[in-house]
Amino acid sequence: MLTSQEEYLESGIHIGTRLKTPYMKNFIYKVRPDKLYVMNLESIDERINSAAEMIARYEPHKILVVASRAYAIDSARKFCEAVGCRMLGGRFQPGTITNPKSKHFFEPQLIVISDPRTEIQGLKESAFRGIPSIGLVDTDNSARYLDLVVPCNNKGRRSLNLIYKLLAKNVLKLRGEEGVEKKVDDLFSGEVSDSPGTDAGQQAAEEKKAPKRAKK
Repeated sequence: MLTSQEEYLESGIHIGTRLKTPYMKNFIYKVRPDKLYVMNLESIDERINSAAEMIARYEPHKILVVASRAYAIDSARKFCEAVGCRMLGGRFQPGTITNPKSKHFFEPQLIVISDPRTEIQGLKESAFRGIPSIGLVDTDNSARYLDLVVPCNNKGRRSLNLIYKLLAKNVLKLRGEEGVEKKVDDLFSGEVSDSPGTDAGQQAAEEKKAPKRAKK
């Protein structure tokens, strides 16, 4: 594994929502008594590794990382700083990838999505342009348009911090860089918490809004 099982479990990377989509059923290990779906740690670990291998094949300045939600932006920014790729935080403006006349226009060779639901515009544009995509996908997300799914809790700060830290470490190692562990650990250092008033509260609200037919 890329890290210890204990670190994975402490981050909550495997804890999904109370909803599941057909796209994600193969990554689900069990359902907890509180009806939250739990994802398989081995699958998560394998997909993070696959994502790192894919990212390492591209020139850093040709990679676009999208993070529209507040709880993903900080971790995504640190990843981009470590790896040297481009960050798009906040709302994905229509035409960013498809309209050369847009002031936001950028033509990446690879796009990394932090949440397929809120960043669907970026996914659609990348698919239209034939740009490969990697997505951090929770149990309630669709994997449509994605080339590589990384199953995970994409709503928790600790989970996202660990995912982007592991991606950064492994991309840099695959590039043959030295001193990777210390460099990345220092960059991602600092306390990260999932407070009930932010991530957990927002996740619960989103689950209430979700259509009933999504429960399968």
